[in-house]
Amino acid sequence: MMFNKVALIGLGLIGSSLGHAMKRAKLAHEIVGFDSNEEVRLKASTIGFIDTIGRTAAATVKNADLVILCTPVGAYKSLAEKIGPHLKMGAILSDVGSVKGAVVKDVEPYLPKGVHFIPAHPIAGTEFSGPEAGFASLFDGRWTILTPPPGADPTAVQSLKKFWQGCGAEVEVMEVAHHDLVLAMTSHVPHLIAYNIVGTAHDLEKVAEGEVIKFSAGGFRDFTRIAASDPVMWRDVFLNNRDAVLEVLGRFNEDLSLLQRAVRDGNGSALLELFTRTRAIRRSIVDIGQDSATPNFGRDQEK
Repeated sequence: MMFNKVALIGLGLIGSSLGHAMKRAKLAHEIVGFDSNEEVRLKASTIGFIDTIGRTAAATVKNADLVILCTPVGAYKSLAEKIGPHLKMGAILSDVGSVKGAVVKDVEPYLPKGVHFIPAHPIAGTEFSGPEAGFASLFDGRWTILTPPPGADPTAVQSLKKFWQGCGAEVEVMEVAHHDLVLAMTSHVPHLIAYNIVGTAHDLEKVAEGEVIKFSAGGFRDFTRIAASDPVMWRDVFLNNRDAVLEVLGRFNEDLSLLQRAVRDGNGSALLELFTRTRAIRRSIVDIGQDSATPNFGRDQEK
């Protein structure tokens, strides 16, 4: 047992998967969970990935050695204000949010001295949400990024690193601003593009009498999978990482203009060069084990 008591605030896909992963690896003597949604709390209590449901967020974190915020990042400031006075001396407070700069700004002011705040971001997920969507292997072989603030306690950082490794993840330590820029490129802007293109297709589908949906090819299906992600979570991501997202979007628009010109001018060599380069990037992702080359059509999440 790494921790006597772990508190999970938010019991959706990530929170429930953490509970399952901790149970699998026996990382905590007691797992206590809380969610602001009563229906979610009832479902979570019957699934078995936590031991106890807390009455409130403040009551849930009392005497916890590790507290992990698993809600959309827009709720962090209010949560930090509520739980801050109830965190015990020496506890580690962490999170799973896809944005880190805004998290540090919203959470740190409400933490008492002696509490170790170490933000984290597991780069794992599916398009499914809710406590029933979680599964123990979600983090296996995936990266979790820790972004400890300057002066963070090295022992606490090491403990959190071992915790995530116990959940199956590979762990990297990164500076906050760098994390937000990297994730804007690898996650946030791709999601924004997916939401946009599926929205465009929805409008076009009315004109095409349902044929856009009926004859959707693999590329569009992949976009719809991404665009099916939790809308509240992604709204909060874009509101809280706007500077990095806008920076990457600016570069994307410049590159899109070049691609548009190549198509308009019939510049086959430019198109071939781009497609060859991007194909190599895909193969690199598969080679390092972050995805499989196996076709995914007809499957839902792996359990």
